[in-house]
Amino acid sequence: MRQSRVLWLLDSLEREPRVDPVIDALRAGVRSLPLGRGRDVLHGRWLGHPVHPLMVQVPIGSWLSAAVLDLRPGRSREAGLLVGVGLAAAAPAALAGAVDWAELHRQQQRVGLVHALTNTAAVGLYAASLACRVKGREAAGRAFGFLGLTAVGLGGMLGGHLAYRQASGANHAEEVPHVVTEGWHRIGTVGEFPAGQPVRRSVDDVPVLVVRELGGTIHALAERCSHLAGPLSEGTVADGCVRCPWHGSVFRLSDGWNVRGPATAPQPAFDTRIVDGHVEVRLRRQDRGDHPGNGRGAGGQPGATETGTAPGHSS
Repeated sequence: MRQSRVLWLLDSLEREPRVDPVIDALRAGVRSLPLGRGRDVLHGRWLGHPVHPLMVQVPIGSWLSAAVLDLRPGRSREAGLLVGVGLAAAAPAALAGAVDWAELHRQQQRVGLVHALTNTAAVGLYAASLACRVKGREAAGRAFGFLGLTAVGLGGMLGGHLAYRQASGANHAEEVPHVVTEGWHRIGTVGEFPAGQPVRRSVDDVPVLVVRELGGTIHALAERCSHLAGPLSEGTVADGCVRCPWHGSVFRLSDGWNVRGPATAPQPAFDTRIVDGHVEVRLRRQDRGDHPGNGRGAGGQPGATETGTAPGHSS
């Protein structure tokens, strides 16, 4: 079967480097905005997933409803009100989308830039629609409204490509509990983990980050960042946390909790123990009564270590 023309165009857009200087300038501008803690609010860390898709429901719903009313005679006033509601809601939704976009891979940013331009065109068309309605030019107002809805549909298609084909905003650590098998897995001797240094190991072909504290406590997390699969083993460790080297997400070592975004999901955490001088890890599963935030390791202690003779599992 031949590839669809639309998909071919989108794939070509991902590989188009000529817009990169514009992307670099816009990304620097978005990152320089003095948002403070509001940046994590806009990322949706409090929600557990990006907040932008939730926020766009208001303008999209308002404009779609306005289009339905425009199909009925004598309802232009109500349709105009809905157009105005959509315009008011578009600005915060766009800001949330821009904050997310600034922390994406380059291929995703190329598609995202066209997505933003399409939605900007939609806002302009709806602004013209509202202006015409205020002046009593209802036919022109309806025409601009239908053109705006067409632009919104195109922008939505590009947003779907970003979310579902390019996996922007997805939890890139979600599959870990479905891949790692039950039980303890032996990953190396204690001496292989220098204190305070992130080390990468593998359990069932899943990369695992291991950090031994100066006091001997050992922590283990899924190594690929939940934001965009950045290598946490190449990040920096400080104050009981690890910082992703790609986009700066910060995770607590004791339980994987995402302390700072852009990551909106925590890292899967592992219980740890020491058996006959070897470090063993076991995935901390929620269906076993464990849950993110409690920081419970083996023996019911955060990142606990224990000695014994029970055999571990080789990774």
